[in-house]
Amino acid sequence: MPGSSSVGDQHYGWPQEVGIVAMEVYFPSQYVDQTELEQFDGVSAGKYTIGLGQSRMGFCSDREDINSLCLTVVQRLMERNNISYSELFEDSGNTDMEGVDTTNACFGGTAAVMNAVNWIESSSWDGRYALVIAADIAVYASGNARCTGGAGVRSCHMQHVYDFYKPDMASEYPVVDGKLSIQCYLHALDSCYKVYCRKAKQVNILKGNSLLDAADAFLFHQPYYKLVMKSFARILLNDFLSDPDPDYKGRYAGLEAFRDTKLEDTYFDRNIESAVLAASKNLFEMKTKPSTGLAVQVGNMYTPSLYGGLAYFVASNTIEQLVGKRVVLFSYGSGLASAMFSLRVTEHKAPGSALERLFEELFKNSDNVGQAPYNPIGSVNVLFPGTWYVTAIDSMHRRKYERRPLSQSSSSTGDICDINMAEVKRQVQPTEPPPQAAASQ
Repeated sequence: MPGSSSVGDQHYGWPQEVGIVAMEVYFPSQYVDQTELEQFDGVSAGKYTIGLGQSRMGFCSDREDINSLCLTVVQRLMERNNISYSELFEDSGNTDMEGVDTTNACFGGTAAVMNAVNWIESSSWDGRYALVIAADIAVYASGNARCTGGAGVRSCHMQHVYDFYKPDMASEYPVVDGKLSIQCYLHALDSCYKVYCRKAKQVNILKGNSLLDAADAFLFHQPYYKLVMKSFARILLNDFLSDPDPDYKGRYAGLEAFRDTKLEDTYFDRNIESAVLAASKNLFEMKTKPSTGLAVQVGNMYTPSLYGGLAYFVASNTIEQLVGKRVVLFSYGSGLASAMFSLRVTEHKAPGSALERLFEELFKNSDNVGQAPYNPIGSVNVLFPGTWYVTAIDSMHRRKYERRPLSQSSSSTGDICDINMAEVKRQVQPTEPPPQAAASQ
């Protein structure tokens, strides 16, 4: 994520066009079909696949943890973009590094991105690249929406809310208020959008009344597909309620009856939701759906959710199609912290971008959480070639890792490994029908 000055320069001016120059994404090789998960959880057919719009959900065995996921994605990023490890790591003779873990539910990745941008735009920047790793391991306890587990100007909205939190640090499971979480997500979206539009007008990003016309794509934190559909529709609803002269024969057709509605009264109004979803359908198909494919197949990626969508959006287009486009992104993390910001695609290509596998892990063998010493039992053969994995955890909780050779053949032949529900009963216990899905981790 450099600015205009190249690495190695001795003099740096104010950096221009600070942004992302390369991305790498990774997801585990194993997944559960959501149709089978519906049957296993004992919920109604279609609750996950139709109700949430999800198809598959990726998960890790005890062979992968948060560290191995980060090792895999960083090594791929460095190798495929020919970046020297001497810029970053102690083993290569470099200890002059800055950076700390950033934690805030699903917002942590965005906070890290903003920190990286701020560093490059500061007088402390020495010309090196910034590396942001958005990784997450988060699972729900039985019965709590487990099916979802799995720049220009910017605006932020933060509140102290108990919608999703971890009061018991001895447990890996959070406490979730699903309905409140959805309300917080939508309220944060409203707030960020309002402030973003005001700032965008000040810098001529937004010249008309609607950001829907000024931006080429809208990407959202994606706990599940249906919430993204509702989020885009809510952008249209915001525009409609603030438009002094709405066009009922065009963009706002079917919304006449809701003209005097207060935005804060619409979070769970099914009539308004249906009408706005219908009115925004064509724009959604064009400006947001192209970013949703990976999350539908892999599940909720939590911290890297938004950036998995960005990677999929970029990979779904040619560079010629993307250059000059403005992409608006909405990031959300429970608790809550949220931000809306935009990226503009330029022709800068150094180093070459590599968009591979989205990393995400939604299931973990919870029977083994915190055990030490522990020897993992998951199959190494199902992992993608080049994946780092856990070999052992000693009595002091120190972990050892190895990397599966790039040339080694896989039983999955490079494809995702479909896991039947009967094979993951130790990871997934029978549940009661889950409450309404939560918006975040």
